[in-house]
Order: sequence, then structure tokens, then C-alpha cells
Amino acid sequence: MNKDSRMLQIRKEKINSLKADGINLYPNDFKPSCSFETLKNIIKVRPDSLGEAGDQFELAGRMMAINKIGKSSFARLKEGNSQFQVYLQKNELGNETYALFKKLDIGDFIGAKGPLFKTRTGEWTLLAKEFKLLSKAVRPLPEKFHGIKNPEKRYRQRYLDLIMNKKTRQIFLKRSKIISLMRQFFEQKKFMEVETPMMQPLAGGAEATPFKTWHNALGMEFFLRIAPELYLKRLVVGGFEKVFEINRNFRNEGVSTKHNPEFTMVEFYQAYADYEDLMDITEDMFESIVQSISGSATIQYQGQTIDFKKGWQRLPMIESLIKIGGISTEMINDTSSLLDFAKKNNIQITKKDRHGKILTKLFDILVEPKLIQPTFITGYPVEVSPLSRKSDANPELTDRFELFIAGKEIANGFSEINDPGDQYDRFSMQVEQKNEGNPEAHIMDADYVKALEYGMPPTAGEGIGIDRLVMLLTDSPSIREVILFPHMKEKSV
Repeated sequence: MNKDSRMLQIRKEKINSLKADGINLYPNDFKPSCSFETLKNIIKVRPDSLGEAGDQFELAGRMMAINKIGKSSFARLKEGNSQFQVYLQKNELGNETYALFKKLDIGDFIGAKGPLFKTRTGEWTLLAKEFKLLSKAVRPLPEKFHGIKNPEKRYRQRYLDLIMNKKTRQIFLKRSKIISLMRQFFEQKKFMEVETPMMQPLAGGAEATPFKTWHNALGMEFFLRIAPELYLKRLVVGGFEKVFEINRNFRNEGVSTKHNPEFTMVEFYQAYADYEDLMDITEDMFESIVQSISGSATIQYQGQTIDFKKGWQRLPMIESLIKIGGISTEMINDTSSLLDFAKKNNIQITKKDRHGKILTKLFDILVEPKLIQPTFITGYPVEVSPLSRKSDANPELTDRFELFIAGKEIANGFSEINDPGDQYDRFSMQVEQKNEGNPEAHIMDADYVKALEYGMPPTAGEGIGIDRLVMLLTDSPSIREVILFPHMKEKSV
């Protein structure tokens, strides 16, 4: 029997003994009078009211450390991010109650009532006049000294990770704050928050492979949404001119440090705006959030200094391929030359790919990893932008941008197509690509085209990956660090 199994057996034997003594291991009749943080504020504001003859408090928490000294013991309780010390004496509690406490373990939840006093080291501590077991832990916590270092165990048992690793707790507290700040930003800009279907009869709004499901009552196939875009734009048609949604998207793709098949995005749409307006909004929002989270517009991410102060670079894709990607001006419009270049550089591109798709693939490999500072890449080809408005200056390109930070795509935005005929033709192009073997090509959504036929004002919309933004602002190298319960392969027995 290994050490863990032996410790578990000892715990179970102890639990059986307590049950035999008639001890309720899981009562629900103890109510804390205040949180640890509130108590610490009381100590700070009015210490004169405290002391053994002063106010009494009821505290509850998980025991993270126990120091038993004969007829007295110290226990350190944990509540959220805070800890507080409790002092328990046999003389105060009585033989029976103190004997019960001595049978308890680290990880158990207890409640205690009493006044405060200062220890010899100057630490304010609760002197327990009353004590109660609130929840008995069956399994022992990991050793505090070692914590949980193994990433797979941390992801599979996130509850232990949150108990033992303060850094993990801080990541998710910061994530919550980021989303709250984002919501406040949109509300201040008079956007309305909405909710659109998570299950959709057609998988649209982005180029991606969907997850399929079946609706028994309706007797039809549905798809977990890959994006809310087409529903949000239907709302613009309906007269809601500034909308946003923070929610999950699902894409049946690979898993990596940058990808999770279930991820969180914010999408927002504004009537009478264009893609340049969106870039301005994005700069404003990001600088504001970073300033609130970090206290500065500058952060450190994986050893790199990233400056979020407004005035980000805006660079056309073709120009970036020449300046950063090393593609010559003569080659940029020659499909055959680009294919030869890709082959020489071991970049996988098929001859079936259209010119715009080839440019985009080369960009992904040659340019994207080098975009460390916030950079808007503009002018995406029509072939890879089925929902983006064509550029008036060059109809082969679109009024679209993607935002890159630290070599990662963070956002995608564009001026929307509101010409139903153009949208129909673009869907048809995508259907053709799907028939040619592209599983991620967009489908034909006739109902959405019908919605556009009722008229949509000039509109711009954008999607921002919240998980990746949180990665940046928490200095996390993997997307799994910022998702509470990331998807994992089934554990082999």
C-alpha cells in the first residue's frame, strides 16, 4: 500500500470512529458573523474594541495548518484568499470538545466563536470559546510545501489547484475582473447586452468545423455555435443598433497552448460604424482594461514588454508579407511564385488554394509569430472573408482587420456586408470551396440573406478572444491556465 492509500485508509477509519461516537460530520447550522477580510478591516479601523473582553466573532474556514501543543492548539483557517488564526484551549472548550478537535485533520472545515487577542508575535487571533466541526474531509490535501506542480493534475483537479496554489486563484480572480471591466466599457458606450442561440440549425458566422448534436423533440440536427455573428447582425436589422454578447463558442478543432475547442468571446456590433471605428474602440477598451488590471499601460508577457498605449500599428497584410515575411513585391501577385516559395520553405499549401488563401497561409507562418506589440493587420482577401465588406479601393480585399499581440490573434473585426446580393455571392463562393474539400468553409444561410433583404444599416462588428486576452494579462503561457476546466483526453487507466 502506497503512502496516499494508507493516509486515505487512516482518514476513513477516523471518520467511522467519529460516526460511531455520534458526531455529525456535515452539519449546516453555523453562520459566520463576518468574512476574514471584514474582520481584518475591523482590526485596522477600531482595534480598541477588541481583546478578550471585547467583541466576539464567528469565523468559519478550511484548516490549512494545525499546531497542537498539549492542552492547546493553533489552527490556521482559509477563506477565499484570506487566512486567519484560531486558538483552541482545553480549559476553554472542555474535555469532550477539545478531544474532538484533536481528532480533526488539515482540510477539514470548522467554525469557532470568541473574542480576539494578540499573540506574543503580535498576530491577531480568535480565542475559541466555542468550536464546531462543519465538514470532514475524507481525502488529505497535497503537502503544502510541494503543492501541485504537475500541470495535468492541476487541470484535471482544478479544485485542488485552487486550494493549494495562490497564483491560480489570482488568475481567475483577474479573469473575472477583466470580463467585468469589458462589460462596463460596453455599457458606458450604450451597447445592449444580449444572448443568442448556443444551438443553431446552421453552423455559421466563421470558418470552422462545428460540433454536431441532435434535438430529440424537434427531430433535427443542431450545431453548437462557432460564432454568434449572424444572429447579432439579425438584431441590428431588427433595430438594436449597438449590441454585444459575452459567451462561449465551440469549434471542433485541435487542442494546443493557444486553442481550446470551447472558448469565450465577446462580439459586438455597431450601426453607422466602419472597421476603423472598431480599431479605435479596441484601443480604448484594451488600454483602459490593462490600466485597471495592471496599474500601467505596459505589461510583461513571457519576458516581453508589451505596450497597450493607444496608437497601435495598422499594417496592410500584403505590406506585412513584404516587410516582415520576406516575400518580394514581384512575387506577391504571382500565385505560381508563391507556391514555389512555400514549397522551398516547407510551408504546406495545396495548388487548389486560391490566391487570397495562399497569402493568408503565408502570413500565418511568416508574419503572425513576429507581431509582438499590438498590431492591426488590415486588408484581408475576399476569399477568406465571407462576411466582410469589400474595399472600395480594391475589391479583391476587404475592410477587415485582425489584431495580433505577442504573436497571437486576439480579435477579428470588419465592416459588414449589408448588400444581400453580395452576401449571397460570397456564401456561394464558400459553398464552392466546401465542395472542393474545405471542411471549414461557410455554409449558405438563406435566412440570413433574407434578413439583409429587409435592410441593415452600414454596420461594423468585432469578436475578441477573452481567453487569450486573459493569458496576456496574467502572463500565462497556455490557454489551459486561464480556463477553469479545460478539455482533457480521457485518462488512461
